[in-house]
Amino acid sequence: MRIDTKTDIYGIIGHPIGHSLSPLIHNAAFESNNLNSVYVSFDVYEENLKDAILGIKALGIKGINVTVPHKENVIKYLDYVSDEAKLIGAVNTIKNNNGILEGYNTDVTGFSESLKEHGIEVEGKNAVILGAGGAARAVAVGLSLAGVRTIIVANRSKEKARNLSTYIKNNLGINCIDVTYDDLNQLEEIDILVNATSVGMSPNINLSPVDENVVVKAKFVYDIIYNPEKTLLLSYAEKCGIRNLNGFDMLINQANHSFKIWTGVNFNRSIILNILKKKDFVK
Repeated sequence: MRIDTKTDIYGIIGHPIGHSLSPLIHNAAFESNNLNSVYVSFDVYEENLKDAILGIKALGIKGINVTVPHKENVIKYLDYVSDEAKLIGAVNTIKNNNGILEGYNTDVTGFSESLKEHGIEVEGKNAVILGAGGAARAVAVGLSLAGVRTIIVANRSKEKARNLSTYIKNNLGINCIDVTYDDLNQLEEIDILVNATSVGMSPNINLSPVDENVVVKAKFVYDIIYNPEKTLLLSYAEKCGIRNLNGFDMLINQANHSFKIWTGVNFNRSIILNILKKKDFVK
């Protein structure tokens, strides 16, 4: 990798950020496409978000990915937001277009493509989404576009769950109800259980958003977390013999779409996967 005065800078902002595979993915993609660019991570506290976004313009940073907890709050600091990002209410990709900061969301496509790649049928199914933030909205949109019948939003904050439930009903036309995590114990079965929270993410790997007695009700469990490879939630699913999937493919897919927004081209997925295999991130 060459670094000089003409090197374009890209990166990711979030907190915490040490778990992210995005620098490895995008630096490999830049190198394989022979682009003089570098991708770095920025640990940004919530109170510093505005300054960080202003810094993108001031420093001439070409593009930024946005992860928790900034996906929703970042919108108010951008000059343009895509229709899809507006619908979701969250941005995970920013492009600096000659000083104009453009916000996009590639999570929906990344999530939906991962379901298709693994042959997960969603149409007519009932889904439970754990969480009520930007990632949960993206999951809700992806499931809705795939024809899910009903969505249950579970969150520790009943108010946040209700806000997302109302959003889903009003904007996506899907039957939706809001519950607390404790309410999930009353369900008899769950077709699709999706964790859209950061609970269980490295380094807090000994946590799960719900207990095993909830997981056992599910027919399929999807955790959008990819580090660790197997969260405690997915360990519960595996123990119960339930088909499950982590967020790795979603990460690769959404990263590829972000890369195309910035550069105009897709990266070579095979090259990226081979590099991650060498680093032991892919088995």
